[in-house]
Amino acid sequence: MRTPAVARRTRTLQLGVPAALLGTLSAGIAATPASADAVSSPIERLQATPTRIAPTEAPPAVYTVRPGDTISSIANRFGLRTVEVLAWNGLSWRSVIYPGQTLSLAGASAPSPAPAPVQAAPTATHTVVAGETVFGIAQKHGTSVDAVLAANGLDRSSVIYPGQQLALSGASAPSAAPPASPAQTAAPVPTATGGQAHAVAAGDTLFAIAKKYGTTVAQLLALNGLGSGAIIYPGQSLTVAPAPAPAPTPAPAAATPPPQLFANLDAEQAANASLIIRVGRELGAPDRAIAIALATAMVESSMRNLSWGDRDSLGLFQQRPSMGWGSPEQAVDADRSTRVFFGGSSDPNGQASRGLFDISGWESMSFTDAAQAVQISAYPDRYGQWETQAHQWLGVHG
Repeated sequence: MRTPAVARRTRTLQLGVPAALLGTLSAGIAATPASADAVSSPIERLQATPTRIAPTEAPPAVYTVRPGDTISSIANRFGLRTVEVLAWNGLSWRSVIYPGQTLSLAGASAPSPAPAPVQAAPTATHTVVAGETVFGIAQKHGTSVDAVLAANGLDRSSVIYPGQQLALSGASAPSAAPPASPAQTAAPVPTATGGQAHAVAAGDTLFAIAKKYGTTVAQLLALNGLGSGAIIYPGQSLTVAPAPAPAPTPAPAAATPPPQLFANLDAEQAANASLIIRVGRELGAPDRAIAIALATAMVESSMRNLSWGDRDSLGLFQQRPSMGWGSPEQAVDADRSTRVFFGGSSDPNGQASRGLFDISGWESMSFTDAAQAVQISAYPDRYGQWETQAHQWLGVHG
C-alpha cells in the first residue's frame, strides 16, 4: 500500500527539479528591447569598481542575430560596449533587432593597415556631419576605425559631433574618389509621385536623412508608412520629400535656435526638478549640465518618475534595463537614475553606461547635441526646445 505512494512522490521530485531549472533558465534568457518618449536603459551594472566584461568569444566582423539576443547581451558576449555596437550599425537605444538580422562588429577588431602608397597623404581631413559615425567615416575613406581613432587621439568611448574636423591618416587617396563617386552617389531617383528616393547607407539615421533633404522625421515616417520605433537598414529605399532648398540649407538651419517651450511645474514635477538640481550640485556639475539634465527629464518623462514607458523604459530619464542602465528598481530610483545620467567617476553603473560627464567635449557641444549624446534619441531636436525654460527652473528651484 505504501509503495505506490512513495513511487508517486519520487516521480514528483524527479519532475520538479527540471521545472525549477527551466524557470531559472527562462528568467535569464528573457530580454525585450524597449523605449518610450526618450532613449536609454540596459542591464544591471556592478556597483563596485567599474570593470569591463571579459569577452567569452572573439568578436566576428559580422554577427547574425539569434532568437533571444539583445544588443546588450551581444556586446557583453564579445566584451564590447552597447553604445559601440549601436554606433557601428546606425542604431539608437530604442531600435529593435530581430532574428536573422546581421550586425557589424567590425569596429571590434583592427583591420590590416592601409597599403604603403596610400599613406602618402596623411594630411587628409573629414568634416563630420549629422548622423555620421567613426565606422561610417572609416569605410567611406577606405581606412579603419582604429586608424581614425589613433590619428585623432580618440578612443572607442569618444563621441564625434557635427562640424568636427577628423584627420584621416591611412585613408585612401581622396583625389581618385570624386571621379568614381558621381555614378555611385547619383542624385536620388524621382518616384512616381514626384518625390525622391534615398538609398540608406551604413550610419544613416532618419534624423540625418531628414536634415539632408530639408524635411522632418515625422514626414519621412508618414511617407514610408513607418512607425516611430521603425528600423532602417543599409540598402533600404526611402521616399523623401523634395528638398525645398539646396544642400547649403543645413548651415542656416543650424544657426537658427529651435522654438522654445515653457511649462509651469506642479508639485510632483517641482520636487523632481529640485532633486535633479540637488544631485547635480552634489556632483559639482556646472549650471549648464544641470539645465541639460532638467530638459532631458522634461522631454523623456514630463519630469515625472514613471513606472512605465515605451517597451521597458522607466523613471525620470526613461532608462532601459534591457540596454544596461540598471535593474527596473534602480531605473525608478530618481536619485540613482539622475546620477547615472550625469555619469563620470561617481556613476553608480560604473562603465556599463555612458553619462554626460563621460562624453569627451560635451561642454562645447550645443545643448541638444549634448543631451542627444547621452540619450541617443530618434528625436534629438526636442531637447533644445526646453533650454531657456530649463535655466529658469534652475533659478527657481535651485
